[in-house]
Amino acid sequence: MNLRLVSATLCLSVLLGLRPSPSHAEVIERVVAVVNDNAIFLSQVRRRMLPFLPRVFELPSQEQRVAALAELRTQVVERLVQEELFRQAASQMHIRVTNSDVDRAVHNVMQQNGLTEEQFWTAVEGQGFTRIQYRTDLRRQLLRLKVLNQRARGRVNITDEDVRRVYEQRVGQAHRSVRFHVAHAFFGIPPGSAPQAIADLHAQAEAVRRQADPDSFTDLGWVSQGDLPPVLEHAVADLTPGQTSPVVRGDTGFHVFRLIERGSSEDDVPTYEQLRDEIYRGLLDRAMQHQEETLLDELRRDASVDVRMQSPASRPSDQNAAP
Repeated sequence: MNLRLVSATLCLSVLLGLRPSPSHAEVIERVVAVVNDNAIFLSQVRRRMLPFLPRVFELPSQEQRVAALAELRTQVVERLVQEELFRQAASQMHIRVTNSDVDRAVHNVMQQNGLTEEQFWTAVEGQGFTRIQYRTDLRRQLLRLKVLNQRARGRVNITDEDVRRVYEQRVGQAHRSVRFHVAHAFFGIPPGSAPQAIADLHAQAEAVRRQADPDSFTDLGWVSQGDLPPVLEHAVADLTPGQTSPVVRGDTGFHVFRLIERGSSEDDVPTYEQLRDEIYRGLLDRAMQHQEETLLDELRRDASVDVRMQSPASRPSDQNAAP
């Protein structure tokens, strides 16, 4: 018998305050959920919880451990329900995952992480999973992806315009995050100034802006994103070297900025061609995640799902009930 399995099961019982007694035998097996005509059993939930129990036992207090265990149990049951929904959908669609599919997926993960086979399986076991458990979980993930691709991929259309839009947003953000060497002309508004006096100050600021005489500006040196109030920072961010900003009113007066130099140039931003594939994959991943949530809602709506799992806190009189 696997000693680690026995140890984790024993800890689980201790954590829940389960004490064998003549009148209360520990529940070994029962149905915790039914998806259509297929049952999910307590033993399945316990097996799936085992790799994560060490993290629960590391929590400092009994209260935290019990709360974390209840949350883990809820997540595992929900995951098992989802997997059963996808398994039944795959069966109806005649979709299957072969051993070769799993082998290729394992090889891809090794390559992506730059690990040898020995290093990879050592890392897997370090996370509390056996090789069989890892391959079984990977098989479930691949089945889920195959169902999703067949049912939802046609609903996703990522265009070049979508990719270009994200790229331009990144470029704009990059330009706003660089440092700026700026000069500045300021026209303070004394407290209680009359409207005409304020209008005169605005006119003076406009005159300086139009003349763009460097001698009319005071060198502020280098400023970074966040150094200026947002309204002033926005006025500087879109300037090119040598360009003067419009007159901007701040809390205490009118400002005119002249950009002398940027901390970095447009050449520092990767080109569209360099980032296109990365942006496309990101958009596709987000779109497919949304479609997975939509598909799961559809599968659940068309199925009969009965979750019977209850936490010990909801059954205070049943102290020896299993998780």
